[in-house]
Amino acid sequence: MRKLLKIAVGVCAVAGFASAASANSVSAGLAVGASIAATCTVSTSAVAFGPFSGSQIDATGTVTANCISGTPYNVGLDAGLATGATVTTRKMKSGVNLLPYSLFSDTGRTVNWGNTVGTDTVPGVGTGASQNLTVYARLPAGAVPAAGTYADTVQATVNF
Repeated sequence: MRKLLKIAVGVCAVAGFASAASANSVSAGLAVGASIAATCTVSTSAVAFGPFSGSQIDATGTVTANCISGTPYNVGLDAGLATGATVTTRKMKSGVNLLPYSLFSDTGRTVNWGNTVGTDTVPGVGTGASQNLTVYARLPAGAVPAAGTYADTVQATVNF
């Protein structure tokens, strides 16, 4: 019986070895991919000049751009809503009355912030986090127009 058991174990071992030796295999690469679209969002905080008495007033606001990491962008500010306003001479309105003001991209308030890419927009590269850009505003000294609440809305646009 022992001899028979030894022979059976030997046969099984040889059969297992023969099976492993004669096994075949093939392989293929599994492609894995994803795409991430360049996207940006934009938000703003208001410029509040406060009461105007004819003296120059400087104020600031913020444009916040949030773009996917590595995405180049440019932030532009349009002329606003008043008839005849331009990106270099914006105008707040109260009824039919107008009050001129300007928006700049630098602390010295010398570089106009407009909406022509490559000329007067503010460039940046996305980090995946919010990036705050300060808007430097100026209400120049001048005659005080009619009493009222003057306002304007300027569109901030992120081009990417």
